[in-house]
Amino acid sequence: MNSVKVTAPTCEYRTNPVGIDVKQPRLSWKLQSAQRGMLQKAYQIQVTKKPDSFDELLWDSGEVDSEQSVHVEYEGPALQPRTRYFYRVKVWSQEGESSDWSETAWWETGFLGCDDWKAQWITPDPASIDPLSEPAFLLRKKFTASGKVVRARIYGTGVGLYELFLNGERVGDELLAPGWTTYHKRLQFQTYDVTDRLSIGDNAMGIMLGDGWYKGNLGWDNKRHLYGDRRAAYFELRVTYEDGTEEVVATDHSWKASTGPIRFAELYQGETYDARLEQEGWSRPEFEDTDWVPAVMQKMPELPLVAQENSPIRVTDILSPLEVITTPAGDTVLDMGQNMVGRMRIKVSAPAGTVVTLKHAEVLDRDGNIYFGNLRKADQLVTYITKGEGVEEYAPTFTFQGFRYVKVEGYPGQENGLPLENFVGEVIHSDMTPTGDFECSNPLVNQLQHNIVWGQKGNFVDVPTDCPQRDERLGWTGDAQVFIDTALFNYQGGPFFTKWLRDLKAEQFENGGVPFVIPAVIPGDSAAAWSDAATIIPWTMYLTYGDKRILEEQYESMKGWVEYMRSQGDDEHLWMKVFNFGDWLAPDAPSNSYSGATPKDFIATAFYAYSTRIVRDAAEVLGKQEDVRMYSQLLEGIVKAFNREFVSPSGRLASPTQTAHVLALAFDLVQGDVKKRTAMELNELVVAQDYHLSTGFVGTPFLCPVLSANGYHETAVKLLLKEDLPSWLYSVKKGATTIWEHWDGIREDGSFWSDNMNSFNHYSYGAIGSWMYRSLAGLDRHQSEPGYKKIRIEPKFGGYSLTYATASLESMYGQIQSGWSISEDSIKLKAVIPPNTTAEIVLPHARLESVREQSTAIEQADGVFSCIQEDDRVILQVGSGTYSFSYPNERGVKPIYSEHTLLIDVMEDGRAMEILQKHAPGITVPPRVIAMKTKTLEEISKSREAGISRETIDALLKELNGHELSLSGK
Repeated sequence: MNSVKVTAPTCEYRTNPVGIDVKQPRLSWKLQSAQRGMLQKAYQIQVTKKPDSFDELLWDSGEVDSEQSVHVEYEGPALQPRTRYFYRVKVWSQEGESSDWSETAWWETGFLGCDDWKAQWITPDPASIDPLSEPAFLLRKKFTASGKVVRARIYGTGVGLYELFLNGERVGDELLAPGWTTYHKRLQFQTYDVTDRLSIGDNAMGIMLGDGWYKGNLGWDNKRHLYGDRRAAYFELRVTYEDGTEEVVATDHSWKASTGPIRFAELYQGETYDARLEQEGWSRPEFEDTDWVPAVMQKMPELPLVAQENSPIRVTDILSPLEVITTPAGDTVLDMGQNMVGRMRIKVSAPAGTVVTLKHAEVLDRDGNIYFGNLRKADQLVTYITKGEGVEEYAPTFTFQGFRYVKVEGYPGQENGLPLENFVGEVIHSDMTPTGDFECSNPLVNQLQHNIVWGQKGNFVDVPTDCPQRDERLGWTGDAQVFIDTALFNYQGGPFFTKWLRDLKAEQFENGGVPFVIPAVIPGDSAAAWSDAATIIPWTMYLTYGDKRILEEQYESMKGWVEYMRSQGDDEHLWMKVFNFGDWLAPDAPSNSYSGATPKDFIATAFYAYSTRIVRDAAEVLGKQEDVRMYSQLLEGIVKAFNREFVSPSGRLASPTQTAHVLALAFDLVQGDVKKRTAMELNELVVAQDYHLSTGFVGTPFLCPVLSANGYHETAVKLLLKEDLPSWLYSVKKGATTIWEHWDGIREDGSFWSDNMNSFNHYSYGAIGSWMYRSLAGLDRHQSEPGYKKIRIEPKFGGYSLTYATASLESMYGQIQSGWSISEDSIKLKAVIPPNTTAEIVLPHARLESVREQSTAIEQADGVFSCIQEDDRVILQVGSGTYSFSYPNERGVKPIYSEHTLLIDVMEDGRAMEILQKHAPGITVPPRVIAMKTKTLEEISKSREAGISRETIDALLKELNGHELSLSGK
């Protein structure tokens, strides 16, 4: 039995993709091996058109001497449109051992750019059905299959949204197809394998059309028809019979049209469904359609068609309501227990014409009533009208809502309580594969991680939106770029961001500027930190996935953005005096302003340097040496100009804000003694604010990483663990289940920040997640090789109240893990390094002679190539495998108890709690405590970390004499 196995073959990030339009698709695979230090020495790929045999090969790479197992390009003959290709992979280890062939995988091409479509754009005859009417359109076509079908595919798209039916059943499980692209420049089509759905003889296709993003309401100004004012469908069914003949059934004037039960459907406003108007069996061949009207050809503006590029939107989770609430205002409200994005599915039995309404909201107000104010003009209202025929089931089709709470009206018998089993929440988002996980000893931080993930779920609905509930839901570039690194930890985002970046490139202005939102549906030019998505996102994808092609595709766009900034103003090295958002929603913002106190020119020039550095580095990767020289010189000039403009001769930054100091450090704009001073002053700024942050969208993503990287990791952790305003854990303590737009979206007194702009599902501040993975758990890329080909494991612990942290990531090479635990006696670290990678592992506060891998001295451990002592840490170079390191906690590294964490478990009659509240009313004592580590009051009193004065401790000691207490840090 071979010890090396090839697993998880993928094509363009996906498993067995259908209908891709990539002329040289890239293949990737993972390896399994019980052997430590396993590296691939060579690979072989075989491709054939035959599903059951590799006897007739289209392409055989032969044995290629290479470690590459990610993004290996197909190099065989030119691919043909609408064809399935089967492939398999074999590898050899560095010791010459070969694997068996992998399981057979495949990809299937779409049209590959050829103009071979038979379909025509069709819509109902406007003389019979008003094209601007609200009800969803129904289109149908009866046809005959004349023989045994061996292959059948439906290719097609629609404007706005469509659902496809064949012989009375839904085709596919995608929602809100064809997704949202820059429609006038790029429109996705989808491919469906329906081979098993056709019958010899009569068949029928059906298409349902709604407004969606194409012609529905978008933005906060009630604007409609931003791309066009006509719904239309463009589909064709290609059938191959057993005798080799092919038949095409395409949309044309022979189709018929009507309307149905969906009377109204808008993304923001919701949907109205009248079940009495259902046309049962409307997509079956036997349906009588004599009352239907003709479809007509619809002349459309040029809509370049591209194959589906990203993961479709699907139902990904099912949630049941936790409880029914009767609010003080008398409303009946379902609590889903989780702020989610999707739709409610209901069951109801009632007389015909009964009207049931569901109105969706995120939070309750301080009085306990459901709060709709932050929805602005978005109704989020779903109305269902029963047909009166037994148990009816319904979920909306062409809309989605952002909500935790649902106000129910009109449900039969609801005055006696709602039957919870008749309501479920269907979570929808782009169906990306989860890849990352983080956990630590602090349950509030774990809830923060949960909130980050659910914020990403709710806002990754085909584009990275800013919020999923109000009249906005736009692809803001700034939100996307600050969150990209965290996003790619949590989910496989390769296809998602590849598609969105192509829209960004398509929307980019001729002068290189990049709109605020992509797709660009609101007025606006360009802005620092927002438009820098053009450089930051492709570069992050390259670092995360080793995706060189995304750099090649986006390079001119990246250059264009830098050249745009270069052209602004009189000095090509400064970006000054133009519109910018600044440090959006920072707590240090002046009154009546959304922008923080950090000067916008400072921010703009800092990001100008950052993007220039990225383009310089991308040029290096792509071998564009002339550009490397040009952008190296430009970067040098920007850094000099920045220091001249924003740093005093003595080395003090012109702006005394946290964000200014963070950006100067994060983007390497200061060096030497100035860098040390800047880091020290940043730390002082944080300490002076009692370990609270004052950063907004621009500064927050870099705040903790910069502190940790510059020797102030304990400060960064204290920032994370703060529970009062402004902090990450404040919203957690307030019951948040997603990330808020404002640090103080709900204030201490329960009032709201503002109706105007107050999303409770807004992922930007979730960017802290990347630092939690990288610094707290210690799972990181090594800077020497992209895509986790080389891994760096370096947890940071000691001197704060975490006793363990662990993270995992399903990388392109396989699963990586880094997890540590600490006690007063020992420190343990577990690391999992996938085959065909290596890692540098740093063990903090360790002595080489004391480190064991399981029970073996580290120098003799299998898979450890080298180990050195450097100051108070041990640095290891290791190969693949699962490692368990342990060493004595000889340096006294141990958890301490931070502010607001003096927790008391009362063993007797509660008297101790009363005494504590008397002497330290600011300390919250939960009703029950799970003690993680007991300490005496005397020990606590020796440390100011407890957040209680020595005088208070002394008073407690005297008054609590005789009480048995357990103190724990949490």
